[in-house]
Amino acid sequence: MAESTHRNPHALVAHGGNLHEAAERYGIAWDDWIDLSTGINPHGYPVPPVPAAAWRRLPDEGDGFAACAARYYGAPDARHVLPVAGSQAAIRALPVLLPRARVAIAPLTYGEYAPAFAQAGHEVVSLDLADEAFAEALPDTVTHAVVVNPNNPTATRLDAARLRRWHAQLAARGGSLIVDETFADAFETSPDRHDATLAAATHLAGLVVLRSPGKFFGLAGARCGFALAAPGWLATLRAQLGAWTVSGPARHAVTHAFGDVAWQAAMRTRLAAESARLAALLQANGFAPHATPLFAWIVDARASALQDALARQGIWTRRFSAPESLRFGLPASAPEWQRFEHALTQAIQEIG
Repeated sequence: MAESTHRNPHALVAHGGNLHEAAERYGIAWDDWIDLSTGINPHGYPVPPVPAAAWRRLPDEGDGFAACAARYYGAPDARHVLPVAGSQAAIRALPVLLPRARVAIAPLTYGEYAPAFAQAGHEVVSLDLADEAFAEALPDTVTHAVVVNPNNPTATRLDAARLRRWHAQLAARGGSLIVDETFADAFETSPDRHDATLAAATHLAGLVVLRSPGKFFGLAGARCGFALAAPGWLATLRAQLGAWTVSGPARHAVTHAFGDVAWQAAMRTRLAAESARLAALLQANGFAPHATPLFAWIVDARASALQDALARQGIWTRRFSAPESLRFGLPASAPEWQRFEHALTQAIQEIG
């Protein structure tokens, strides 16, 4: 555990998906790019036509949407689920609702957490998720902790038993464990597909689980997410966020996606195969990838040069600077795979 070196909390956080910036910088038309800079499923859920009433009417909180999400995620019941305008809305709101204290966050993880907690007056310290010294216990100086599981971009996964231990320790101090399971959907392949998450434990005080259909279902544009927690805490968050947090069309799309079990099973199989293909491609070119079903991450001192060399061929990736590294999403089609494989070979030849 070390003092944080996180960025200025008031600075804008960089994200993938900023293809307009790449198009302008490299002078390549937007439509001519392959965007691998996000971990969003390129084979998005085929949303059925949106009923006209979903556009005319205000979202109805009595429509069973929270109950639908509770069933899908394995939460105790609808009282433990709050739909929000993307998990981003909860990330910015929840630090304000927690007692100001020291919060542990991985130094390389989803970049919105540290600024949100710092702005709310918390002291942010760095937590190395790979450090086995913390396998059994967090330092007693920490009151809150944030874990993205699997982590973005490092692909680190912590087992549920460790997270439950951490939660018990923090709750005993009057603190909280926030577990961001944004990328968990693609891993849930066991007969009881809820065993890989902490959603079922969200009746416990001091535990918040954030979920999002944006990545696995390819519905990032719906701006829909869910906070899973004890009902009293969710009531406070609801009051903070206000009414109508998720639009009618988004509720329509996500409800259908959650109910389509056959699509989900087939997609998990497809993503596993494509992820293995991406990892094998990177390994064949001399890298050691860390992968999830939706993205692969490599650490390499040449990351900046490699990103630039790929960008000059219309391939956009996500670069991180500490350590120097790149994250690659999945190509969307056979022609994109072929183009990416060729571009990667050429880029490596260029940078040496």
